[in-house]
Amino acid sequence: MNASIRTASSLVALGLGLAIAVPAQAGGFYIQEQSTKEAGRAYSGDAAAADSPATIFFNPAGMTELDGVQMEANAQALFVDARQSNTGTTRSVPGLPVTLPVSGNDGGNPFSQPLLVPSIYASAQVSDRLWVGLGVNSPFGVVVDYDDGFFGRYDSQTSDVFTLNVQPSVAYKLSEHVSVGAGLDIQYIDVELANAVPNLNPADPDGALRITGDDISVGWNAGITATFDPVRIGAHYRSSVDHTLDGEFALSGLTGPLAGSNVTTAATAPLSTPDIATLSVLFGTVTPWRIYGTWRWYNWSKFEEIRVQPDGLPPQVSEQNYRDTFSMALGGEYDVSDRLTLRAGTMFDESPITDRYRTTRVPDGDRTWLSAGATWNISDTFSASLSYAHVFVKSEPIDRTDTFFAGTPAAIDTRIRSNSTGNADVLALAIGARF
Repeated sequence: MNASIRTASSLVALGLGLAIAVPAQAGGFYIQEQSTKEAGRAYSGDAAAADSPATIFFNPAGMTELDGVQMEANAQALFVDARQSNTGTTRSVPGLPVTLPVSGNDGGNPFSQPLLVPSIYASAQVSDRLWVGLGVNSPFGVVVDYDDGFFGRYDSQTSDVFTLNVQPSVAYKLSEHVSVGAGLDIQYIDVELANAVPNLNPADPDGALRITGDDISVGWNAGITATFDPVRIGAHYRSSVDHTLDGEFALSGLTGPLAGSNVTTAATAPLSTPDIATLSVLFGTVTPWRIYGTWRWYNWSKFEEIRVQPDGLPPQVSEQNYRDTFSMALGGEYDVSDRLTLRAGTMFDESPITDRYRTTRVPDGDRTWLSAGATWNISDTFSASLSYAHVFVKSEPIDRTDTFFAGTPAAIDTRIRSNSTGNADVLALAIGARF
């Protein structure tokens, strides 16, 4: 086989959109579903609410509002309906002046029903000024699996990104009005990505690319609250976590002149989560009603490309070119009695994906949340919270061209054309305890 073809045959267009495709969640691959109370007010109280141990994740400074020892376990079930519609997907054939349509099914709903997002938090008051806490959750991830024979299989087939974040935290009350807090993010990540690879002969079965890897790295976060009744302001910053994935690059099923390029080898890839800055305001610290507002900024623009380095092969690069985004939320709640609190909220959440780089692996669109929830204080020790949210996701077209075996006589262009639609329902439950 021609050496240049062999060298570049693994330079497939990976389409490695390591970003969340779950329309219910925040833009990109951030999972904000970490608190049942926050879900009920559409995450409008993130950095200022400080009314449950989940503040360890959203702003650890808020722990100074929690007396004694408090614990909370959350479980959120995401019922996601996402669909792809083929609007003219094609592939080229080396040596032919025309492109051929890519046939196949619509891939079905690629999300398991439901997708479960658990989290657990615990805080403890050490003294009048010092608090410590621990949170365990999964703040980034994706689980997407299209049906066999999906028309967009050259773009994506499977995306499975899992994180486990352990966050030890501390908070200190500087004065009766101002508190600060910080924590470490000890984060494990595990990734599996797969897509089909076209063979030179369109009549041959597709080849397959599978990439796996994992890593443990550390980031940090810090926040501050300032309370001047009836107003509390909270600000929080979460750093990027810079991962270097170690794993495997496996290319198989290539036929004809490309058969010698089937390979399984070790590989590495950098992957960084975005910096996130949050500003929240609470009105009503000493009244039975409370109004919340939150603005968040996501540093997604650092996610410019995916660069996989297989041993003995040139780097595999897929451009992503995310843009920085923001989200805005407004919510409120009312204490009907000492035992019952009702809440509701709405949020607009911008997608970091631009039209040019949108893929079926990341069928992302701007989202609008409508949420409602309640907390029932079962006793002085135990409470239960329940929330529901419906998420409207803007339909977006996909029109992206990727080149397999670029720079060789075997170069094949695949152009995915699709209309991406979706929406989601989120049901959240939490059990809290305080001692």
